[in-house]
Amino acid sequence: KEYVAGLQLGLVTNTQDTSGEVLERHGGSITPEELEAVLPRFRGDIRQVPPMYSAIKINGKKLYELARAGKEVERKARPITIYELELLKAEHPEYEIRVVCSKGTYIRTLCHDIGQALSCGAVMTSLVRSRVGEFRLKDAKTLDELQELADQGRLQEAVIPVEEMFHALPAIQVSDGAQKALLNGNQLKRSEVLAKEEAGIIGKMLQGFPVDQGEYRVYSMDSRFCAIYRYEGDRRLFTPVKMFLEGQDGSYADR
Repeated sequence: KEYVAGLQLGLVTNTQDTSGEVLERHGGSITPEELEAVLPRFRGDIRQVPPMYSAIKINGKKLYELARAGKEVERKARPITIYELELLKAEHPEYEIRVVCSKGTYIRTLCHDIGQALSCGAVMTSLVRSRVGEFRLKDAKTLDELQELADQGRLQEAVIPVEEMFHALPAIQVSDGAQKALLNGNQLKRSEVLAKEEAGIIGKMLQGFPVDQGEYRVYSMDSRFCAIYRYEGDRRLFTPVKMFLEGQDGSYADR
């Protein structure tokens, strides 16, 4: 995931953003160079203590419910990864940062922790998710733009094929004799699938190639995306994880 966040120095709140109660105010001036200097501490594999105002459950209670009741409990630090962290804008005390991070990252906590590292406090003032996987905000369409395309009969131009959600997974295609098994969501033997490259089908059966344990995009004989299967090496079988059934209108239903 990629985010662009506003960060304000000199404040500490109970929610770690501007919606919360102000706990501390700090004066002084931090230069962009000083802020840049602490950012390397937060890049890579780090540990982050989740905020009290979050939906994480402890002993069956959501943290934000406890926080609203005026209670604070100890939270264990969780491993996260910050792949990229850069300063985009700096007009003290207002800053803007870009963050590429792993699942489970709290951006407002990252802002808070940066403020603690600078000994002046910080809160998150805004947050925009600019990318999820391969999907970027700059490529998104507004509802008005979609309506205009629909009126012109061109709505399909804005539709991203469902298989693009799984573009990172390797692809395989069933052999002629396994077409029915695939469409019924049955298990597939290694001898029933062909390795698939983006340029086409490799003309050999998979048993001559190493097959990694993990998930695969599975295509029918006529190259229609049909399913996600997982290869189980100990059983030498591909088993279905999720089936995608194409309707007459070209849309997909999953099961």
